[in-house]
Amino acid sequence: MHEMSLMESVIDIACETAREHGAARVKSIRLDVGVLSHVDPSALLFCHEAVRHGTIAGEATLEINRIPGEGWCLDCGKTVALQERFGACPDCGRHRVQMTSGDELKIRDLEVI
Repeated sequence: MHEMSLMESVIDIACETAREHGAARVKSIRLDVGVLSHVDPSALLFCHEAVRHGTIAGEATLEINRIPGEGWCLDCGKTVALQERFGACPDCGRHRVQMTSGDELKIRDLEVI
């Protein structure tokens, strides 16, 4: 389960960032997780419960925002919704679509005290 190592990194980054800004505790973490990122939000939530204890993020809540898949069709010249990686353009059916969102995993923001 790669979500465990991902969440360990998120907690490490959150704690380090909080300390750098003089905070004593991380209160909440908001993540953006793309629907095409191959990251399971429920597994992230489970791993969050396992890895946060014993850190300054020990009582932090976790909110996960799902980011839809989107791409730029080189043939149509417009932004289109993507339901899968390397999927065809829903308008013209061609596969010359560059993914522009939906594969991200990033910390949106932290609340610290």
